[in-house]
Amino acid sequence: MTSERKTGDRQSSRALPREAYVWIWLPGSTEPVVAGRLARDGDLHVFNYGRSYLERPDAIPIYLPELPLQRGALVPQAPLDMSGALRDGSPDAWGRRVIINRLTGLKGVDAQAVEFDELTYMLNSGSDRIGALDFQASPDRYEPREAENATLEELLEAAERVDRGEPIPPALDRALFHGSSIGGARPKALIANGNEKFIAKFSATNDTYAIVKAEYVAMRLADVAAGLNVAPVRLVKANGKDVLLVKRFDRTRTDKGWARRAMVSALTMFGLSEMQARYASYRDLAEIIRARFTEPKETLRELFGRMVFNVLSGNTDDHARNHAAFWDGASLSLTPAYDICPQPRTGREANQAMLIGEDDRRSRLETCRAAASAFLLHDDDARIIIGAQVDGIRATWNEICDEAELSAVDRAFLWERQFLNKYAFDG
Repeated sequence: MTSERKTGDRQSSRALPREAYVWIWLPGSTEPVVAGRLARDGDLHVFNYGRSYLERPDAIPIYLPELPLQRGALVPQAPLDMSGALRDGSPDAWGRRVIINRLTGLKGVDAQAVEFDELTYMLNSGSDRIGALDFQASPDRYEPREAENATLEELLEAAERVDRGEPIPPALDRALFHGSSIGGARPKALIANGNEKFIAKFSATNDTYAIVKAEYVAMRLADVAAGLNVAPVRLVKANGKDVLLVKRFDRTRTDKGWARRAMVSALTMFGLSEMQARYASYRDLAEIIRARFTEPKETLRELFGRMVFNVLSGNTDDHARNHAAFWDGASLSLTPAYDICPQPRTGREANQAMLIGEDDRRSRLETCRAAASAFLLHDDDARIIIGAQVDGIRATWNEICDEAELSAVDRAFLWERQFLNKYAFDG
């Protein structure tokens, strides 16, 4: 989003930032260094590496081929108006709502009419964002926008207030603001517990079923029943409501502090804008894996398994921002799976957010099987993977539902509607 549409005196009086300085945590480092300057130039956002960064022996490109280590202006390639690797660090729908609420004081419907430019979102979101980048107003002094201490109960209350369009007490506002930099559309916050960091996901006021528990069940089944590499999850209670804790895999605790791992989304790897995300495909991602990833054969099998599981679990929100890779400056490696959440469906048929076949996104196992060769899999291999997942889900369904304390009503709602929907077996 780059629109600068403004509503109300409080917003129109706010000067739009023209630049931001990009700071980066180099591999293994616990302190950031300034990498360069991002500036608005008409409708584009142009990046320049700083001389001091280019002279560092340990400098890495923020991402290739977008931002090679070279002097001069790096202009985003069409259709992008900003490098995808930098846009990955900007907040998405939920974070934008928190920032609009914070900067304008507008609530509910009034806040929905507000849209800031991208640099405003970057400079006014929390610093503990996904990956290894942050955005600052200064090239010389790094000032993290950190969290206030808050309990899960307080964070849940603050998230619910934003969701309902109600005012937030200042202390809770500062705590919730910490998580404004992370992606996604649903209410969430960031928390730390000793040597671990988590993304806390809350229920929303318009939820029609136990979506937090459903995501827990899907993530656990992906691990236990499908054998996929999945971010660890935990289900806890706050104010009597379910909260899903997803362990962050882009942070590592060291003796000197927290190290950050650089990441890029599949959308960035594709070179697509948000408006073009509908063209993203698993086949294209498989091609990138074959060319640029470490351990491509194993990674292709993992990606095929994730695609199949998305179909079997009713996760049709498998868009290109819900796939990502670690970046070490030279090569890519697939991150653990995340955001596997069964989606509501109104009819029998469904489509995946990413294309499976060349022109086919139907949520069917046959569509997956027909695409197996793109993943360097024989037909027999594809059938074995599909069959093992179906059998695994059936065998462990009740056990995982018991873990989540999922009610009989919710089990009946999810079973063969989201999980193992009969449409998945057509053909």
